[in-house]
Amino acid sequence: MLNTLPKINKNDGKRQGRGYGSGKGGHTTGKGSKGHKSRSGYASPRPGFEGGQMPLSRRLPKLKGFTRAYFKTTAATATLTLSALNVFDNGSVVDLKALKDKKLIKASAVKAKVVTKGSLDKKLEFDNLLFSKTAKELVLKAGCTIK
Repeated sequence: MLNTLPKINKNDGKRQGRGYGSGKGGHTTGKGSKGHKSRSGYASPRPGFEGGQMPLSRRLPKLKGFTRAYFKTTAATATLTLSALNVFDNGSVVDLKALKDKKLIKASAVKAKVVTKGSLDKKLEFDNLLFSKTAKELVLKAGCTIK
């Protein structure tokens, strides 16, 4: 009966020593010596706080029309090679949905660009895809159509 009861593991974190008998070194009790972190009620400062120094976010100039590239979202363009397109059957329509179904590009991709690497052995119909200059020439030479 007692052996079927679940174990209760109550862990309240590491116990800081209290006094010399704790084995933690007496009065500092494993917290180092002096300073803000050794006091009770310590809380870490807010993000961006630099110890009273003027923070970076306030040191930078507020320019009109200035936007950081970090905040700009760019449409995800996937690249794929000519040889990767050989998985399709002759005469099939290749568009973003078909490429995502065959897992040739990520599901998050908004655009797809075909680049020259390898060769294309099938006659396909391309719909709403981007091509590099040489890839477009090879695709048209292979007898494919681009919409």
